[in-house]
Amino acid sequence: MKNILLIGGSYGIGAAIALQLNNETNVFIASRTNENLPTGATYLKFDATENSINDLDLPDTIDGLVYCPGSINLKPFSMLKPEAFLEDLQLNFLSLVQILKDLYPKLKASQQASVVVFSTVAVKVGMPFHTSVAAAKGALEGFSKSLAAEWAPTIRVNAIAPSLTDTPLAKRLLGNEKKKEKMDERHPLKRVGEVEDIANMATFLLSDKSSWMTGQILGVDGGMSTLNLS
Repeated sequence: MKNILLIGGSYGIGAAIALQLNNETNVFIASRTNENLPTGATYLKFDATENSINDLDLPDTIDGLVYCPGSINLKPFSMLKPEAFLEDLQLNFLSLVQILKDLYPKLKASQQASVVVFSTVAVKVGMPFHTSVAAAKGALEGFSKSLAAEWAPTIRVNAIAPSLTDTPLAKRLLGNEKKKEKMDERHPLKRVGEVEDIANMATFLLSDKSSWMTGQILGVDGGMSTLNLS
């Protein structure tokens, strides 16, 4: 069976991915907490901003990597200090860079490894109050495409760019029914995303069914990035 490593997989989208993968792959979840782990998954305590992936007990071959850590730091630009941009860049992008450098030999050992990362619809569609997270995720998108070109054909790299998804991270934006209805209406498909919507795409990208896909930024966003119904 394939060995799949999730960085941050104990809740939200990561937990949904782990649940879908668990019966068909060896799932390793490296995260700060061990909540909601599916039976059979291997938990490894890990903080992407502080710890080294080299210290984890991982198999010699990694067939798939999903980097889940992210932020929703929505504030007016005038209220954001430069340190906030550095923090978002560290969590969303720079920590991934170090992990990929360290994991490269294990990914290279696979017949064709798949790397899946997460961007945001706010990179493609300019949205107010998203300057910090859009900057970090924009760096991630450019990096992903360049790395996909460099690591082809043995390692595939793709990014998923969701719109707002109902996760613990988005609790402040979806905290009551009125807020949720307002966010639902912003999307052409008239609902915000569910974790399964994003997990379905991630597990597809990790599978052999997507073996001819790399360097893609895939919008799973209820139509927000491409449709204007007004």
